[in-house]
Amino acid sequence: MQNEKIIDNCRECKSTSKCFQHLFPHELDFISSKKKQLIYMQGENIFKQGAFSPYVIYVVEGLIKLHLQTGNNKRINLKIAKTGDFVGFSSVFGDSYYNFSAIALKESVVCMIDKQALLQLMKKNSEFTLGIASRNSRDENRFLDIITDLNYKHMRGKLASALLYLASEEFANYPVFQYLTRQDIADFASISTESAIKFLKEFEKERILKIEGKCVKLIDHSRLTDIAKNG
Repeated sequence: MQNEKIIDNCRECKSTSKCFQHLFPHELDFISSKKKQLIYMQGENIFKQGAFSPYVIYVVEGLIKLHLQTGNNKRINLKIAKTGDFVGFSSVFGDSYYNFSAIALKESVVCMIDKQALLQLMKKNSEFTLGIASRNSRDENRFLDIITDLNYKHMRGKLASALLYLASEEFANYPVFQYLTRQDIADFASISTESAIKFLKEFEKERILKIEGKCVKLIDHSRLTDIAKNG
């Protein structure tokens, strides 16, 4: 169940993205009137693949897992969105439906921004548009990496790539592994849960990583990178 939170003006928001810093006061007031701030509990669906997409999601606080359902009950975890990220941004440019699903990995606060209002600001403020484009260009690189992994790597290489992503500097301030199941990790690597568990144990025996409960700590980053590259 989603809970509505008291909506603060974007001028006062301490979690405002650098993109919004390019907006003038009247533009911040405008976007404030076109959004709704909500709290999602851990495990709640924020939106579902194929659902109508009237909003772009801005992550004020929290972690959100994005995944793609590909048929035959197969799921690919695409990325984790964190504070300052936009989710479902392609809807601004004509997509009527969300192309993937989004689930809160932990309690998360998001702003549901009317996509037409966002497009209106982007047309008027080029600095704001460039700021958003810069942040979202990372998604393109991430999705290209996924395609490469799916087509050219063996299972150990796929898992190595997934672990490098989840343990990357991008999540240095977020203990993401404590919110992920072994199936989640497997879905980031696009391999079976059984295979993920097997190779995690192998990597631990090889002293590439250390497993403490749900958490995975990389020990030999260089060796894991070699495995990811050589696939």
